Amino acid sequence: MEKFDKEFSKSRRSGSVVQNLSGELAYYSFKPSPLPPLPSIEISQEMMALLIEANRKVAYLDASSDKIPNVNLFSSMYIRKEALLSSQIEGTQCNLDDVLDPENEENANIDVGEVINYIGATDFAIERLEKLPLCMRLLKETHAVLIKCVRGSDKTPGEFRTSQNWIGGQGSSLKNARYIPPSVDDMKIALNQLEQFMNSDDRLDPLIQAALIHYQFETIHPFLDGNGRIGRLLITLFLLQKKIISKPILYISCFLKINRVEYYDRLSEVRRSGNYEQWIFFFLQMILETANDAIDSINDLEDLHRKNMAWIETIPPRTRGNALKLFEYIEAKAIIDTTKTAADLGLSYNTTAKTIETLHRYGILEPSAKRGKASLYSYTDYLAILRRGTEL
Repeated sequence: MEKFDKEFSKSRRSGSVVQNLSGELAYYSFKPSPLPPLPSIEISQEMMALLIEANRKVAYLDASSDKIPNVNLFSSMYIRKEALLSSQIEGTQCNLDDVLDPENEENANIDVGEVINYIGATDFAIERLEKLPLCMRLLKETHAVLIKCVRGSDKTPGEFRTSQNWIGGQGSSLKNARYIPPSVDDMKIALNQLEQFMNSDDRLDPLIQAALIHYQFETIHPFLDGNGRIGRLLITLFLLQKKIISKPILYISCFLKINRVEYYDRLSEVRRSGNYEQWIFFFLQMILETANDAIDSINDLEDLHRKNMAWIETIPPRTRGNALKLFEYIEAKAIIDTTKTAADLGLSYNTTAKTIETLHRYGILEPSAKRGKASLYSYTDYLAILRRGTEL
């Protein structure tokens, strides 16, 4: 991508490029126009067809999630997958097994720590949304959870920036940056306008609103670090607030990981030409494909659950109760060690080990590693479904 140009915006529809400071210190930043865009979004027949299909699939996904025996466990595991993918987009080097390893709950390295923080930030934001509208305060509080004690923790966690930032390769500066977000004063105005739009009664379809909100947040780039992860989470939070989804089961990071270059190009095109429509079309394609993938995962997980429950029903009644208890546990954890599992389930070590061996004989659990005295077992078929798209 070429360096940021003072003539970057060819249309005031999306904003304008303004000069800051003077003389040798002078530089140019982008000042975004408020939402909704003017002239209004032009919805072509092709976009309308895509919008209808995307809404239909999202509604079907939300209804399908009710089929899952324990939707809270599924949502929790899906949040972990999204946290991993969203962090991988930012360069985090770990995989799903690293995140689910029970030892890493207490002894995580920085990469795993970033993913664990994202999980915590997501849980925090969703819970906070029950008490607050989607607002800048909520985003700042979520940001504080996101980058606590990991990379970026020295960049004012929970606070909007008070200095100019820019986007570019390593070693870039204001002189050769690819993109320079609004100055601090322009940022404050833009954030106030964005907050108003997020909570307005705008007549645009909520999926189109979500596309505009995500674009605007990434354009404002209000934090010194973590903007991408907060911006992606913002989509889920907005759709929850609008009751388009009732559970946090729609996440976009897998699509964006695959289509990363096009994603950045589409955002840049809005700033360059004011063409919101091409971005919205891409966004709707992303929502549709993401919903389809989630529906497939739900169906596969439901089939797996039903198959394994049928196996467990054949276990002698004397030990079936513990087997059911362990099965529910592994659907929440996926990777377990015997000692911690025994403590969590309130069973003796020997009883837990025998129950694990029973599920191993039925092909549900597989030994995955031995670390010191701790033997790890994996719910391999479950992990295979969740791993899709998470490979480095």
